[in-house]
Amino acid sequence: MKKFLFALTLVAAVASASFAAPELTLIIASNATDLANPYSHGLDKFKEVAEQVSGGKIAVTVHKGTLGENESELVEKLTMGAADIVVSSPGFMTAIGVPEIDIFSLEYLFNSFAHWEKCLDGEFGNAMRKIVLEKTYNQFRIVGYWSSSVRDVYAKKAVKSPADLKGLSIRTQSSKVQQDFFQACGAIPTTVAWGELYQALQQGVVDGAENDYTNITLKEHHKTPNGKYISETHHDFTTRLFMMNGDKYDSLTDEQKEWINAAAEASTAEERAVTYRMFEESKQKAIAAGAVVTEFADIDIAAFKALATPIQDKFAADNNMTEQLNMVRSAE
Repeated sequence: MKKFLFALTLVAAVASASFAAPELTLIIASNATDLANPYSHGLDKFKEVAEQVSGGKIAVTVHKGTLGENESELVEKLTMGAADIVVSSPGFMTAIGVPEIDIFSLEYLFNSFAHWEKCLDGEFGNAMRKIVLEKTYNQFRIVGYWSSSVRDVYAKKAVKSPADLKGLSIRTQSSKVQQDFFQACGAIPTTVAWGELYQALQQGVVDGAENDYTNITLKEHHKTPNGKYISETHHDFTTRLFMMNGDKYDSLTDEQKEWINAAAEASTAEERAVTYRMFEESKQKAIAAGAVVTEFADIDIAAFKALATPIQDKFAADNNMTEQLNMVRSAE
């Protein structure tokens, strides 16, 4: 009987050790509900690597749009501790006292995915991490720079030069520097909620918009009369922030930080790889559905850049960001 009781005790002890609660639980989230979205792949990779390298000492819960489909909701949950790591566009920081972040919104700041990566993974990216951490009083720590591909103009006609935009109402993002750029091209920047844009393009409320191939095709904007012509202006190689609450990060042990860093690096690489792959896949999907594409080689990029450069210079001067702007330009 004693041997039997000892055996039961041993089995119970092993079972208890096997099912012990993890020492760290994390909630990570994006606003994308589509499981094919690159964000989803990145979040899944973070969970996989974090739980693997920690030997199960980290447990990660992934939310794909289930904590909120608006980035503002996710940022709020991050600050409240209801989420630990989220994906967001940088623009929200301009409203909380970080105007420097709008450097990411400057059109034609980056020339290619390779140039974007070189900058974000180098001196410029490190400088921006420091600015964000300091200006938000450790509230937001960038643990990875994600991509939302490259944005192009799509409208009721092909756009090969700034002159082709004259008089067109173009749905743009709310960033002032981006609206300044489209105004310089002669367009009329217009605000339309993302969820209402398909109808606006269909009914002629706007003459066009700008976004990347993947988002264009996922929402079928290319199937509307005013979204049929996609012109590869490549004006915005986009940056998205994979962010963690700085105080939460600082509270971790050195070992836990290593696990987080490893998972963040792997998830960033995965998200970018899927983004780049889906660029070409989405382009071919749009063409197959009847979209008319004007290739990048047929666009007067020099004319667009000539309008973008003064806006870049003014932004840098107004926000004491000339050094950072030169980091980007010298990396070309």
